Amino acid sequence: MTKKISIEGMSCSHCVNHVKESLEELNGVTKVDVDLDTKSAVLESSEDIKDEDIKSAIDEVGYEVVEIQVI
Repeated sequence: MTKKISIEGMSCSHCVNHVKESLEELNGVTKVDVDLDTKSAVLESSEDIKDEDIKSAIDEVGYEVVEIQVI
């Protein structure tokens, strides 16, 4: 399953790394790409990850999830 996550609050490469590392810790995640220019992340997983878990992981590192879409 692939999800696109719109994120507010990222302003530099350190922000990108925080978000990427946080999402990679979720069970089932196989790949994470975070893009500062579009303020989004694309998460690929081998199983369905609840949106609440994604939001929680990003909230914990200080950023805000605006939208999550299945793509």
